[in-house]
Amino acid sequence: MQTITLTVNGTPVTLTVDPRTLLVHVLRDMLALTGTHVGCDTSQCGACTVHVDGEAVKSCAILALQADGATVTTIEGIGTAEHLHAMQAAFREHHGLQCGFCTPGMIMAGLDMVRRHGPVLDERTVRAELEGNICRCTGYHNIVLAIMAGARAMAAIPVAAE
Repeated sequence: MQTITLTVNGTPVTLTVDPRTLLVHVLRDMLALTGTHVGCDTSQCGACTVHVDGEAVKSCAILALQADGATVTTIEGIGTAEHLHAMQAAFREHHGLQCGFCTPGMIMAGLDMVRRHGPVLDERTVRAELEGNICRCTGYHNIVLAIMAGARAMAAIPVAAE
C-alpha cells in the first residue's frame, strides 16, 4: 500500500492505495465521486474522462500513483445543481444528455477542447476530438451542437443564427 495526495475538485485528500489502483476507482470507490463512469475498462469509451492538472485524461488508463500530487477535476467539480457550468447547461439545452452515461466524459472532453482550441469550435473539430468518447445512444449530433454552444457560452459569444 502507498500513500498519495491529490487535490480533487479543490479539496486536498490523502489516501492509502494499492499500487495497482486506477484513478477511476479512487474517484468512484474511495471518494464517492460517481459522476466519473467506468464504461469499458479499456480506455476506449471516454466515460471516465476527468482533468488531471488541467488536461483531459481517461482515469481508467492511469494509476492513482501516477496522479500523486496532481490536481484532479471531475464532473462534480465544474458546476452545481443550482448553477450549472456553461458546458453542462449547453448539454441540457441542446439535448446532448441522451441516457446520461457518457455525458460526464463528453462534458470533460468538451471543456478540454475549449482549453486547447478556444471558444470557436467548428463541427469538424468537435467530431474529430470526440473520437475517443463513445455515446452508445449514438446521439453525437446533439452532443456536438452542445459542445459548440457550451464553448461559445463560456466566452459569452452570441450564437449565430442558423
